[in-house]
Amino acid sequence: MADQPKPISPLKNLLAGGFGGVCLVFVGHPLDTVKVRLQTQPPSLPGQPPMYSGTFDCFRKTLFREIQASSGESKYTGTLDCAKKLYQEFGIRGIYKGTVLTLMRDVPASGMYFMTYEWLKNIFTPEGKRVSELSAPRILVAGGIAGIFNWAVAIPPDVLKSRFQTAPPGKYPNGFRDVLRELIRDEGVTSLYKGFNAVMIRAFPANAACFLGFEVAMKFLNWATPNL
Repeated sequence: MADQPKPISPLKNLLAGGFGGVCLVFVGHPLDTVKVRLQTQPPSLPGQPPMYSGTFDCFRKTLFREIQASSGESKYTGTLDCAKKLYQEFGIRGIYKGTVLTLMRDVPASGMYFMTYEWLKNIFTPEGKRVSELSAPRILVAGGIAGIFNWAVAIPPDVLKSRFQTAPPGKYPNGFRDVLRELIRDEGVTSLYKGFNAVMIRAFPANAACFLGFEVAMKFLNWATPNL
């Protein structure tokens, strides 16, 4: 009799997914910082060079400034301090600023992400084998390409989100519509793809690490706790 498929364990998926997220952040966070810096840089004045000439220039300047800032006083001492000060100044709305734009980014992009990953896993699985037996290199490729497809969809709303969240209070009273109008008026349609190079350089390795981390963690949990 053929092996029966094991029932899905929500707890194992939760733990393995969390480990995959750790792998994604560990690999991709430096370029995520660069992405946000590129997306939120102000337009250059006539005759003046832009603040950052590209991805690597932004990385170099960001690293230099962070080294300088490490010896000075920071506005926030950490994540919790930032959340506390945002709540004190703006209330709960301050903590959830940009939620609509985040949903506009993540709902279609996440759909593309997992659809592409599952589709590629099926394509990469040799005939007569199960998807669960897919090799690590093929998981890496499937996860990396899925990340590229994810961000191809996500970049425009992500640019709007970054601009909206870092803007002074009251600058965009009508939300993302004001951000979109200002960006296209001042910088053109291509401004919706600011940070494209940083995003794509980050997308493949970070998301490959995410899915490989998930699959490895799931195999470990199935071995260590088969009845969980």
